[in-house]
Amino acid sequence: MSLRERVLSTMKSRDIEGNFELYVTRTPGYLWALFFRWLHVHPIIVTLLSIVIGCGSAYFFASTDLRYNLIGMLMLVWANWYDCADGQLARMTGQKTLVGRVLDGFGGELWFICIYIGIAVRLYPDWGFWIFLVILWAGFYCHARQCGIADYYRNAHLWATLGKEGSEFDVSIGLQQRMDGLKWNKKEWFEKFYLFFYIRYIRTQERQTPEFQLLRPLMEELPLDAPARQQFRQESLPLMPLCNILTFDTRVIVLFISMLIGYPWVYFLFEMTFLEALRLYTTHRHEAFCHRLHQKLCAI
Repeated sequence: MSLRERVLSTMKSRDIEGNFELYVTRTPGYLWALFFRWLHVHPIIVTLLSIVIGCGSAYFFASTDLRYNLIGMLMLVWANWYDCADGQLARMTGQKTLVGRVLDGFGGELWFICIYIGIAVRLYPDWGFWIFLVILWAGFYCHARQCGIADYYRNAHLWATLGKEGSEFDVSIGLQQRMDGLKWNKKEWFEKFYLFFYIRYIRTQERQTPEFQLLRPLMEELPLDAPARQQFRQESLPLMPLCNILTFDTRVIVLFISMLIGYPWVYFLFEMTFLEALRLYTTHRHEAFCHRLHQKLCAI
């Protein structure tokens, strides 16, 4: 197979990732995954490395020296390649675990928490205490909800088209039952601990998608080739590029531009206005077609 075909074989689905993701992030990630497979490195170790590198970039974003900023940008790109590599490595080696997936998602959030704090330190002399209020709103409300809902819609798309085995879609009720069956002993405490927080993350996504929550139980009973699942894919597919904008690539491009021109606050403005409006628009469209499909299935 060609390199492109081998990279595609390690991706979840072309439905949810475009050419930019394929060539700029997934292909370098695949090459790193090959390197780590050769070294027999576990995917969770790669995830931890990405967390260290991504969080470390915050130190360089805190500086007003553009040379330091450029180092931070390179480190964040490097961390993102490792973030791609861990999932590709897990699929290549069959070492997929829930703890790895949860840690992978948590790592990306931790990068930005550190970066936001770094930028706040940089802007504090001019903005004072207000900059911390800005990053609290931009990061813990806007960023968290934007990335959370985009990740949920991407997983819902894969679940509807490929089924549970082809996706990483989770339901809070099932996770709660799993957590309740675990004990706070030496063997099970860690899984119970991270499930406690992961369930609350999933519930936040579920509360934002009431129409999809009504539709989901009806679709669970349908085979993968059912017309309703095909209709879901057709309606959901145009929203996947919007979900990609809400996650990493576009926001990082704007972050880098804002650092290059010397006005880091432009990134926060972009996040609180354009990306937040895009989140609301994407949620509205997704909920609207879920409502129509739910009504159609109930009428059968």
